[in-house]
Amino acid sequence: MEKPAGSLTAMPSADALSDDDLRDVQAIIRSGFGKLAGCCYLLLRITDPRAARAWLRSQHPATMADLESGYLSEITQLALSGAGLRALGCAPEVVDSFSAEFAAGMAADPSRSARLGDIAANTPQNWRWGTGEREPHLLVMLFAEAGRIDAFAERVQTEIVSSGMALVTRLDTSDMGDREPFGFMDGISQPAPDWQGAHQSTASENMAYRNVMALGEILLGYRNEYGLFTERPLLDGAAAGSGMLPAAIDQPERRDLGRNGSYLVFRQLDQDVRGFWRWMHQSAGAADAEALAEAMVGRRRSGYPLPGLGSADIPGIEDEERVHNGFDFMQDRAGYGCPVAAHIRRANPRTGDFPDGRQGLIRKLLAILGLIGTAEADTIASARFHRLMRRGREYGRWLAPADATLPDAPDPQSGLHFICLNANIARQFEFVQGAWLNNARFAGLGDEADPLLGNRQPFPAGHPTDRFRQPSAEGPCLIRQGMPQFVQVRGGAYFFLPGLRALQWLARD
Repeated sequence: MEKPAGSLTAMPSADALSDDDLRDVQAIIRSGFGKLAGCCYLLLRITDPRAARAWLRSQHPATMADLESGYLSEITQLALSGAGLRALGCAPEVVDSFSAEFAAGMAADPSRSARLGDIAANTPQNWRWGTGEREPHLLVMLFAEAGRIDAFAERVQTEIVSSGMALVTRLDTSDMGDREPFGFMDGISQPAPDWQGAHQSTASENMAYRNVMALGEILLGYRNEYGLFTERPLLDGAAAGSGMLPAAIDQPERRDLGRNGSYLVFRQLDQDVRGFWRWMHQSAGAADAEALAEAMVGRRRSGYPLPGLGSADIPGIEDEERVHNGFDFMQDRAGYGCPVAAHIRRANPRTGDFPDGRQGLIRKLLAILGLIGTAEADTIASARFHRLMRRGREYGRWLAPADATLPDAPDPQSGLHFICLNANIARQFEFVQGAWLNNARFAGLGDEADPLLGNRQPFPAGHPTDRFRQPSAEGPCLIRQGMPQFVQVRGGAYFFLPGLRALQWLARD
């Protein structure tokens, strides 16, 4: 693995990982552990804070440095919710120093639920976990070889029972290869964090889409895409035990509890595989069902881009990735190749700071004055401020698309344990979910939310969101309507994934 750090320095860097940082950052920041097919998640409640703190102090979650030391056959990663910090005994002022979204929780505010699309069938009252007595305090993520994950999980669960914690639920995963339950290749588009702090961002460079991401977009304590530090929990230098934490770069007199940590978003998403493929056949016919599904996703099932997108030289996309990700949407503004409402186009519009991409001075000035350009392009924010690092795993049984339409096809009870990492929940996850995926008016559209994740509820009242348009250069748009809901939220929570030093401080007696 390429070494993503510079040399050890007395003062932490705002832009790169030092050797000391490598030993502090939990490994899931760098890797999804794809070679370890076995994975399960333990969601826990703290019943005895003292015993729970002792157990946490005994843990050493794998770090980025551990990844470089060689092959790991078993990996543990740990994260705490806002409710978990309180249950652990953290002072209220410490919990409140974290982001407001994290401190409150994913399901605590009805207005937040509405923005996230968690209404009707998705409402938290219907969740299997995530609210009330089933709101988790601690997330333990376990990874191992496929044949060893059950024994690993049972060993950890046995420890937990005698360590002041109770199991809310255990979420197992499945190995569907490189595909998600609907049958599409998954996990092939990720931002490229600037581990070494080598990227020098300029106004000209940011005009067009780039895949390189400032380290502060995923890790707290580093500069983000604004060149600033995301708000994070900082402690007074005289606070008890704060000497075990690094000094804050921007405020050296204070100690940085957030440094090398990240916010982890977890959502359990049930996928109606049978309903998805049956609706494709019903709406488009057997011959065109797969083409319709690909238009809604925005990719071929194989992961290749749809025709008509062209190619682009994008910073942060390596040569071996270009076959899947060497494109933006600048050559397909009308959506003739990839519909504007398609899932991947909503999740990452691949936009730069300037709606028309990199331009000369005169055209840039004309656009600033509003003399050229389109209103639709202006409605989509620059992608670099809203990127997510995804680390999810699928669950349930595999059901091939060809079998899903059979009348006697069994329910595979499958879906995705969606996990993403970001430094600012509101600006990253909640913005993407609310402004792009759940918004029926994304990019000038009027009545279509995300074709995969949409809840199909009218918004505003009486205004449909269950349609999908396929623009055509040869005639009017093909409009499909009456689309059912294909994905249902079954649980969710916000967590803080701490650096190891922060974990030890949080778990101290």
